[in-house]
Amino acid sequence: MTYLEDLVVGEERQFGRYEVTEEEIMDFARRYDNQPFHTDKEAAKNSMYGGLIASGWHTCAMFMRMACDAQAGQNRMAMMGSPGFDDLKWLRPVRPGDVLSARSKIVSATPSENKPDRGTARVQIWVLNQNGEIVLEMTSMGRFLRRPDETNA
Repeated sequence: MTYLEDLVVGEERQFGRYEVTEEEIMDFARRYDNQPFHTDKEAAKNSMYGGLIASGWHTCAMFMRMACDAQAGQNRMAMMGSPGFDDLKWLRPVRPGDVLSARSKIVSATPSENKPDRGTARVQIWVLNQNGEIVLEMTSMGRFLRRPDETNA
């Protein structure tokens, strides 16, 4: 289990592999972001993107899948959820056939002043395509439990 105390400011991590399919792009968009450049291949060809692209929100969801998968077994984090994120940027379109991965860097890990059993970490996140190009960038905040011991139990 990874607790707040285990997070090292400046530490970087690479993880994930997510193959993007045309079918998934269109299915997600039909449900949540019904715009022609996400749902209609012909209309997408005539858009400023020149073809079908994933919704930015879908890209966030694909990142979340990779992040959850990376926490399997002993890699599990003592997470309590997230109060949000800052500076979300969709920098490049995600297209069918792209293979995504993620990189993260711990920016800060701060114990709570009011609740000694927890704290907040800020993590810079990048989602990259198979060419190493950044398609999404954001700073995430995560609430973490602190390591249980006699001082904060």
